Amino acid sequence: MAEPHAVVIGGGIGGLSAALALRRVGWAVTVCERAPGIEPAELALALAPNALRALDSLDLGEDVRKHSAPQGIAAIRRRDGGWILRVSAERTRRRFGDAVCVLRRGELAAMLLERLPASALHTAATVTAVEPGDTRRPARVATDAGDHTADLVVLADGARSALRTELFLEHPGAVYAGFAYWSAIVPRPEPAMAFGESWGRGGVAGVLPLGGDAVFCYATGNVPAGGRSPDEHARLAERVEGWHAPLPRLAAAARPESVVRTDVWHVDTPLPAYHRGRIALVGDTAHAMTPNLGQGAAQALEDAVVLAHHISGSVAYVPTALQSYSDARLGRTSALVQRSAQLAEAVQSESPLAARVRDTAAAVVGAAAPTLLARYTRPVGDWRSPERTRPRP
Repeated sequence: MAEPHAVVIGGGIGGLSAALALRRVGWAVTVCERAPGIEPAELALALAPNALRALDSLDLGEDVRKHSAPQGIAAIRRRDGGWILRVSAERTRRRFGDAVCVLRRGELAAMLLERLPASALHTAATVTAVEPGDTRRPARVATDAGDHTADLVVLADGARSALRTELFLEHPGAVYAGFAYWSAIVPRPEPAMAFGESWGRGGVAGVLPLGGDAVFCYATGNVPAGGRSPDEHARLAERVEGWHAPLPRLAAAARPESVVRTDVWHVDTPLPAYHRGRIALVGDTAHAMTPNLGQGAAQALEDAVVLAHHISGSVAYVPTALQSYSDARLGRTSALVQRSAQLAEAVQSESPLAARVRDTAAAVVGAAAPTLLARYTRPVGDWRSPERTRPRP
């Protein structure tokens, strides 16, 4: 009997992890990526313990841990460098069983690709239309390089997906969150530097460890969507001017051509479902969120594991299985989108009073940690793979 066939639209972390998860439960997969290649952008990922549990389900967790730098679940300072809240990697391990792991986005993409058949990835393949299919008809995916028939389609083409709009015509789609962030990977200036995020008025700045002698630095700012500067390096430097060391030095050390500006879009209004016919939505396509909780990639990885868990049995029942997938994911991810948006609103506020109230509240949480911090992070970090929570016979 032929393997059931899934077409994955989008070769980012969400698409590649879904492809791998499906491959592990017996599906043939075709990944359609419109870019000419999977380029390792100069971006980093901070993978919380729940993301690592999802990676463990894909047998990738240990490799990620080996190639990443550990970090605590929270390390926050004021603009002047004074600590507001700090939870070490050791305390994070004791509470959640893992530290936060930081690595380059391209490294995780490469690990996922290594575990897929070489023939699975089709680059420079733009999808022009999708027919969802139903219990009696397969789905169809039209691309500029040819068409595919599929028992399942995984839509993972990002926050501003045009295909999602065609599936949910009455949904408003992703909206601009009101801010952008500038980031770069730079050499580590000193061996024993402190890592974490710093909060100011109208934005944040931060620095995270990477393997070797590199760090990832970033800063946010309230700007209109779509603006581009001929010198994004200067914009990064402006955002951290007058902030505590070593943030200005790190920004200055970035190669101008390596600085990336990323506008932040999120799906502020929840979708009615994460499926339509034989199409499943995963990652940012389903529930793009602001980066403030550090859960974008984590939720995409969770989606992949849960989707593969529900897709089993006869291919005729794929639409029914996708209803179960939607039911399992919609409530959790919608709540995290809203929680992340609330945190974004607080840290991007230009108000001096709001900033003081915010910092005081965070300091209270820090002083009462681990009790209050555990209560705040429990809905995020306590996720378990359905494979590992299934009752034993």
